[in-house]
Amino acid sequence: MAELLLEILSEEIPAGMQNRAAEDLRRLICAALKTAGLTHSQAAVYSTPRRITLVIDGLPVSQPDIKEEKKGPSVNAPEQALQGFLKGNGLASIDQAEIRELPKGKFYFAVTDKKGQATAEVLRTLLPAAMVALPWPKSMRWGNESQRWVRPIHLIVCLFDKAVVPFAFAGVTTGNQTRGHRFLSDGPIAVDGFAAYAEKLRAAQVLIDPAARRQLIEDGALRLAAAEGLTLKDDPGLLDEVTGLVEWPVVHMGSIDDAFMDVPQEALISSMRKHQKYFSCLDADGRLATRFVVVANTETPDNGAQVIAGNERVLRARLSDAKFFWDQDRKTSLAAKAPALKDRVFHAKLGTLDEKIDRVQALAAGIASAVTGADKDRVRSAARLAKADLSSGMVAEFPDLQGIIGRYYALHDGESPEVADAIAEHYSPVGPNDMCPTKPVSVCVALADKIDTLVGFFAIDEKPTGSKDPYALRRAALGIIRLIIENNLRLSLLGLFEKSHHLYGIGENPGRDLLAFFADRLKVHLKDQGVRHDHMDAVFALGGEDDLVRLIARVAALSGFLATDDGENLLTAYRRAANILRIEEKKDGCSYGFPPDASLYQTDEENALSAGLQAESDVIARAVETENFAAAMQSLAKLRGPVDAFFENVTVNADDAAVRENRLKLLSRISSALDGVADFSKIDG
Repeated sequence: MAELLLEILSEEIPAGMQNRAAEDLRRLICAALKTAGLTHSQAAVYSTPRRITLVIDGLPVSQPDIKEEKKGPSVNAPEQALQGFLKGNGLASIDQAEIRELPKGKFYFAVTDKKGQATAEVLRTLLPAAMVALPWPKSMRWGNESQRWVRPIHLIVCLFDKAVVPFAFAGVTTGNQTRGHRFLSDGPIAVDGFAAYAEKLRAAQVLIDPAARRQLIEDGALRLAAAEGLTLKDDPGLLDEVTGLVEWPVVHMGSIDDAFMDVPQEALISSMRKHQKYFSCLDADGRLATRFVVVANTETPDNGAQVIAGNERVLRARLSDAKFFWDQDRKTSLAAKAPALKDRVFHAKLGTLDEKIDRVQALAAGIASAVTGADKDRVRSAARLAKADLSSGMVAEFPDLQGIIGRYYALHDGESPEVADAIAEHYSPVGPNDMCPTKPVSVCVALADKIDTLVGFFAIDEKPTGSKDPYALRRAALGIIRLIIENNLRLSLLGLFEKSHHLYGIGENPGRDLLAFFADRLKVHLKDQGVRHDHMDAVFALGGEDDLVRLIARVAALSGFLATDDGENLLTAYRRAANILRIEEKKDGCSYGFPPDASLYQTDEENALSAGLQAESDVIARAVETENFAAAMQSLAKLRGPVDAFFENVTVNADDAAVRENRLKLLSRISSALDGVADFSKIDG
């Protein structure tokens, strides 16, 4: 068994593409090896800003020998057919063919032993083909080359069993020499396998393992912060990005001028993160400290003094911009910025942002009636100002701060904390791990904003497809679901959709389509909490349920009931009754969904089942009406005994036609009783 080492050294690869490209290369090459009959023990990939490396262990030195068999003509076939068979399979005479007995007679077979090709020869065509197939998000051509890669390639190392596998890609021919760090090493580095490759590159200031670089950066940053009595702001996304920017990480700490510390810390953090890739440090109170961590890609004789000074100088220029916009924006009130929304288009078919705010304000005021503690005047104020900061210089410079900066400006203008918080929180939640607003004013504005967006886009038939959701409508629906459920709000979704559509005054009311859309999103949301999709289907199938809190309570009660022996057995009995009814109704061409005649009961079991169904159906109906779903399930459990006894002792298809019809009607009542709680036919297994 032998080792394959492949390294592709190029200009700097974007950080976000490195890991995915390495995994794609491994996947493509391993799949091609499998197709070629070449097994291996393990495959690993590594990436740095300049290189992608693949090492595969346990490859055989050649493909296995195989025996190929080709069926030929019958032994009684004409001479012309026999000659064609011989020629097509390279046989000199028919004696070289085997004769085999098949169900349709005797046939000739050409059997040839095919010797496996040397693995190195297979790799010569397999590897460049995989490189061509690598699906970069963006790629380029350079010079006179027709082949594409993410960045111009400098060299390719390709060794199998310590020998070079010769091929060319994008004008570069493979060899056994790589290069170390761009600034910290000189000259080519000869390698004969992965162990020497990794060791020599480390000596040349290149860490090929991104996990090792990530850990080194994190440990160094935490150590520097701790030395100053600070903590590092948790930012795994930035840590991953910086890992992809350096081959030899060297961590330093710099300082932020005190003159910038009156600018909102979110703006400072955003500027350092977005433009400079700096890590922020926090003090004991969780506030931004006057320190930052920068990761260099080189070592310097002065232990980074010039690197730190240079980064501090660049940061001052960046933060000067932020401070300028902060000072300029506060010269006018947030309310004064709102009229400029008339010049911002929400959507060509849905009007301007100013028109959207009018609708959101009206809708939020209506929602306030159902949200305990929501002051309508403050809800209206918050809705009116929610998107005014989009006209500010700060948001123009830092788009990720919309809402957050609006909160600062609202407080500066003397608005109440509830209004200011609602401005900051009305975009939330934007994902499953995002904070969900709980303050009454914030909840009203956040709900109204998302509902307005959904109703508008559904009304103009801009709905999400299987692969595309350009307006993030799925995310908006999940946000509404979380806002309602986590705040236990009793709201009619259909009523809200209708009011929102009325405020638009366009197209047809998409309420029913939206409710079905929400049903699918709710399944996604509850699936993560272990709720079965078929239990939700069973409740949704009853139709008309648009109160999410009530719906979830019903689903929870149903799931709890079906987890018991009574629930499991009653479900089995329901299926048995439904199957009998379906078969008999199809055969008879009629429905048995009518009340049975008590005078035709012939057994105690029939009388007991009828009495039980009558008593418990009334209890179930009252329990469902009062939303006491636990009591409804308890009543269902009481039906298990009479239902079991009926199926054990009563023959439904009696010889007497009238008795048979009556018993089928009684079965229909079982379905009706259970369907008052949920559609049991939707439940799997």
